Amino acid sequence: MGGRLSRVALRVATAVTLLFLYVPIFIVVVYAFNDSKNQSWNGLLDRLATGGFFSTFSLRWFDAALANVQVRESFLLSVEAALGATVVALLLGSAAAFAVHRYRFFGRGGISFVLVLPIALPGIVTGMALNSAMHAGIDGFDIGPLHITTPDFGIATIIVGHATFCVVVVYNNVVARLRRVGRSLEEASMDLGADTWQTFRRITLPSLATALFAGALLAFALSFDEIIVTTFTAGTEQTLPIWIFANFRLPNARPIVNVVALAMIMLSLVPVYISARLAGAESVASAR
Repeated sequence: MGGRLSRVALRVATAVTLLFLYVPIFIVVVYAFNDSKNQSWNGLLDRLATGGFFSTFSLRWFDAALANVQVRESFLLSVEAALGATVVALLLGSAAAFAVHRYRFFGRGGISFVLVLPIALPGIVTGMALNSAMHAGIDGFDIGPLHITTPDFGIATIIVGHATFCVVVVYNNVVARLRRVGRSLEEASMDLGADTWQTFRRITLPSLATALFAGALLAFALSFDEIIVTTFTAGTEQTLPIWIFANFRLPNARPIVNVVALAMIMLSLVPVYISARLAGAESVASAR
């Protein structure tokens, strides 16, 4: 009897938790297809009762969102920033994973902790720190033929800001894969006459491919919907999350905001889902 009550209680708790998490998202989805600008349940239920489902269902706000120049520009900027941050995260995160996993040196554990720390820090702290560092500026610093100056706030600073936490997910994925794979295949390749580059291209990189892809997907998703760090590093640029935040309280823009929010949900859901499937497939494969 006690076991049955425990199972029922767990199911109820699970259902309540899922409702708590997803009912607000469901409301956004419903309002995105609502024909009226009125964002109230009473009006929606009244129209459903009198005219049925198709009296409230409409795609008019999707057309309005697609026609909105600011939405299109903000979307493209968000995609550009997410792609840039993902590339930086792949390069730095994978390099850091190789360094920490393959080599033994003083402070190795501390460096591993410091690499993971940015994703745990409050976003507002990271944003303030980046903003202060960028405002400190470099009037002009020469390294050989290179002349370094502080970039204006814009797409470059957004990418730098997003890369600070995107590096973490790539690092975690790659270092976890390196721990599972080991070096026996690489050593066998070297014993058979392959040089370092051939071994990396034919053995190491294929064994890390899914980890890199999963890390890249997560990094893209994290960057695409980031707003706190972006607020401190974007300057006058406006990514899609910043556009939503700026227009959310405007009654005339609220229906379009709901459509844009739905699009962001879908665009974030796809890479996270694929990454989770890849991680699940890898777990099954390693168990076998």
